[in-house]
Amino acid sequence: MKITVLSGAGVSAESGLKTFRDSNGLWEGHDVMEVASPQGWRANPELVLDFYNQRRRQLLEVAPNSAHTALAKLEQDHQVNIVTQNVDDLHERSGSSEVLHLHGELFKVRCSKYHDDIRLWKKDLNLGDLSKNGHQLRPHIVWFGEDVPLIAKAAEIVSQCEVLIIVGTSMQVYPAAGLLNYAPLETPIYFVDPNPAIASGGRVKVIASSATQGIPTVVDLLS
Repeated sequence: MKITVLSGAGVSAESGLKTFRDSNGLWEGHDVMEVASPQGWRANPELVLDFYNQRRRQLLEVAPNSAHTALAKLEQDHQVNIVTQNVDDLHERSGSSEVLHLHGELFKVRCSKYHDDIRLWKKDLNLGDLSKNGHQLRPHIVWFGEDVPLIAKAAEIVSQCEVLIIVGTSMQVYPAAGLLNYAPLETPIYFVDPNPAIASGGRVKVIASSATQGIPTVVDLLS
């Protein structure tokens, strides 16, 4: 069976990673546009690099949780594709083999001019760290105001699924929220959220619990 998972920050939060931003729009005390936009990068690249260096260090200290491992277990019996808004590698570390990162990856950097020049990077990134073409390296993260280059591929994956699981995301932020529209009309949808804004009905089954509790429940239902 072809299963597609749309995952968001709520999955990684239970591993100890801080979610994208809090209720007042700040991210670790910074306005998100200061640290997650091309304008912020041009204005203060040192601040941006320091911000992501701290995120990278934190990621090295945490581990996948039971939601990650339960999704990886699904691969034993099904074809599973994970489309995630998360920039961490916790899905991969838990054993999931097909993971598409819509918003980039924290353990990768890229040339600030040639965006297809991408490399693995798990240490701090500093001013003066250059690409092979002599340009400053930047975080391999999709910032506000930038295109999401993998959105078409994600839509294709969703369009072919036989089961859709949504976890750790409210699916309110576009363009990721639009992916739901690509699921075939007959595809059952499992929506895992501790405070769901919708109720079960039709093809949608809502599981009102956290990712670590709800995903094992979905896995048991599919088994």
